Amino acid sequence: MQVLQSLNQLPTDAAFDLVVIGAGGAGMAAALFAALDGKTVLLVERTGHVGGTTAWSAGTTWVPGTHHATKVNPSDTLAEAARYLTNAIGDRTPAALRQAFLDHGAAAIRLLEDRTELKFRPYPKHPDYISDLGGSTLNGRALEPLPFDGRLLGDLFQLVRPPIPEFTVLGGMMVDRTDINHLLALTKSFASFKHAFKIIARHGLDRLSHPRGTRLVMGNALVARLLYSLSKQACVTLVLNTSVERFERDGADVTGVVLKGQGAGAGGNRRVSARGGVVLASGGFNRHPDLRAQMLPGADIAWCPAAPGHTAEAHALAQDAGAVYGQGALSNAFWAPVSLRKRADGSTAVFPHFVMDRAKPGMLTVNRKGERFVNESTSYHLFGMAMQATGSVPAWLVCDATALQKYGTGMVRPGASPKDMAPFLADGYLTQGATLDELAQKLGIDPAGLKASIEEINRCADTGVDPRFHRGETAYQQNIGDASAGTKNPNLGPLKTAPYFAVQLHPGDIGAATGFATDGDARVLDAQGQPIAGLYAVGNDMHSIMGGVYTAPGITIGPGLVFGCLAARHAGARSAVAVP
Repeated sequence: MQVLQSLNQLPTDAAFDLVVIGAGGAGMAAALFAALDGKTVLLVERTGHVGGTTAWSAGTTWVPGTHHATKVNPSDTLAEAARYLTNAIGDRTPAALRQAFLDHGAAAIRLLEDRTELKFRPYPKHPDYISDLGGSTLNGRALEPLPFDGRLLGDLFQLVRPPIPEFTVLGGMMVDRTDINHLLALTKSFASFKHAFKIIARHGLDRLSHPRGTRLVMGNALVARLLYSLSKQACVTLVLNTSVERFERDGADVTGVVLKGQGAGAGGNRRVSARGGVVLASGGFNRHPDLRAQMLPGADIAWCPAAPGHTAEAHALAQDAGAVYGQGALSNAFWAPVSLRKRADGSTAVFPHFVMDRAKPGMLTVNRKGERFVNESTSYHLFGMAMQATGSVPAWLVCDATALQKYGTGMVRPGASPKDMAPFLADGYLTQGATLDELAQKLGIDPAGLKASIEEINRCADTGVDPRFHRGETAYQQNIGDASAGTKNPNLGPLKTAPYFAVQLHPGDIGAATGFATDGDARVLDAQGQPIAGLYAVGNDMHSIMGGVYTAPGITIGPGLVFGCLAARHAGARSAVAVP
């Protein structure tokens, strides 16, 4: 792979079989699949890093029916996966599009593992999110990337988008769920001590020669594995700090692009021919001001925890070529509750509350009235939607001293000492009250409502049943609770130990659900439902096959990889018959 730091290094009037716009997970996958077929690829990235939001994610990849599934769930079938998607999504997206994903997913994963450095594992228990629906499973469909040694990348390591600092420990050491469990138990288990010592010692050595840890996990591992695989493909050119100014067209067909460099010394524009087509993989519309105002009214851009590159600059170009957005989604975006904190450098940390705190015993969430409004153990997507639907913006995640010590809350880590908590209390990220009245007064919420909500959750903890919100009743919810807590319900525990604490939450859009309508080959469709020759969309530029329903972990990355394969295959076939 040839890496160009700026557009002026690209020859004028260059020609490739495929041009991919965006080097996030889906775009990198499309480029890699095309390269495996021997096609020449130009991968265009607007920023100076690859990986997009995939690099900041858990890297979970939801693809049913793979060879990994038989290791943990041999009885699962594609028919059951299709039944689950039908039950969850209904007619929000075409069933044929979902079936194309299911039909080709296993082969795409097998091809990646056989011919590239992409390696996955199934997690022993990783339930579908709506686990009470028919066709759902507890495991087998969600795959995780294996950790990766970033040192193998050499100078390319610096191209991988660094993780969110607040998701690392010890000055840049990445940790996944397995690592966290071992770190919390390192004084209780020799196996945990051994695991923790190994990764901490490795990190100490890394910091002697690298600005951050090189043991990469989760989304960083997935992106690094894609980059390492691409680096072995001589037919791929990656150009950074470059965006698209316009599409080249022959009648209605998209035949290439005109690129523009970002920043000083970018070298002007370059015209590039794409014999097979152009693949849009720019990450979705979320950071485009006008589209955001239209599709996500009331959601402040400051609450978005996604990577900076998804500005939708190419969306208007696609619309000029006849592309239309998909319709019928439950929501135009996928959501998670987030908390905000100013960093020392003046930037804002946006921390998604996925699974580590809000669903645990001793936690509850209230609005300005001090009232509960949501099942705190539901999926982060439904949680974020509930915040907006009930007008509970902002909301507050409340816990007692016992829960804070055991689970942490947001950016405050488990086991935090008074000294550890002091900076969070000083800047207002964390609020503390010696009593519930004091906490309510500091938060500016109704004290009577808060006390009533605490009394309610304490009664629920005593019985193990939450009659109003049904917290902890499904396998998914129980999986993100704490079965070791000794409570009747792994998601319910009392708040009785002063002082009490709270963190403010907002609904943060973690990715676009609405994108361009496509067919089963990821070809972009026009208003009449006809493919636009030479134009493809994958990742969050493609209208989600989930129709705005968050069905399972990894439902953006999994389809991104699979439709990246289908787009590359179709465009590659076009390039083979294109006129030179």
